[in-house]
Amino acid sequence: MEANTRSNGRLPAAFLTPGSSSFMDFLGEHQPEMLPGNRQLPPVQGVIEAPHGTTIVAVTFPGGVVLAGDRRATMGNMIAQRDIEKVFPADEYSAVGIAGTAGLAVEMVKLFQLELEHFEKVEGAQLSLEGKANRLSTMIRSNLGMAMQGLAVVPLFAGYDVDRGRGRIFSYDVTGGRSEERNFATTGSGSVFARGAMKKLFRDDLTEEQATTLVVQALYDAADDDSATGGPDVARRIYPIITVITEDGFRRLGDDESARLARSVLERRLEQPDGPRAALL
Repeated sequence: MEANTRSNGRLPAAFLTPGSSSFMDFLGEHQPEMLPGNRQLPPVQGVIEAPHGTTIVAVTFPGGVVLAGDRRATMGNMIAQRDIEKVFPADEYSAVGIAGTAGLAVEMVKLFQLELEHFEKVEGAQLSLEGKANRLSTMIRSNLGMAMQGLAVVPLFAGYDVDRGRGRIFSYDVTGGRSEERNFATTGSGSVFARGAMKKLFRDDLTEEQATTLVVQALYDAADDDSATGGPDVARRIYPIITVITEDGFRRLGDDESARLARSVLERRLEQPDGPRAALL
């Protein structure tokens, strides 16, 4: 296809022929070798060492949903990267947080973004949030072969449902099994500790400010007990990635705002190193 395009300066016929609204179906028909699940890995002995992303957290509040992640990637017992990005916009009203094999996870997110954009261009409308969650489930399932070899991707998907007027969260397992979570959810190596913190701090009437503070508290607790989760790094000015999705769309908090929240939590922890007893603000 690429050679044809360069020779005559025109798009191949495949790009001009009406077809499926799924970009994955289009790619599977015309260049199936480009799909991650169709790649053949060489035989290996033992565990494959590759950078892994870790803890992702999400929480709903009356105006939408917050999705956040720490910045550390590990490879075995080593820190592979201190400032990796693990939370990405999927489209205007949804986002994905990645845990698992970092390289494959980022590639899957890019393919998911193309999938949603392709659908919108072909159909002239956005997929429902439920439909987006189902598409992501299919993509994870297509990676099952690699997951069985230790290269698993387990994302957290969150978005604002414009039809229902509220934020929603979906979690997945390595087989593509999908579950809708109530109120909050976590994934990754520090998820048990983060979930414990969220369970104690969550309320139905959280404001956006309180919800963003809550996810920082949860990530701090995860980093306190899980070596693969990175806490706020004041010396290097590396802070969690925090995103908010409301009826106004996706918004990523700026570095200054993330730093302010992280520093506020750190100051409170100096007074109570084992964690806050109640108030978020």
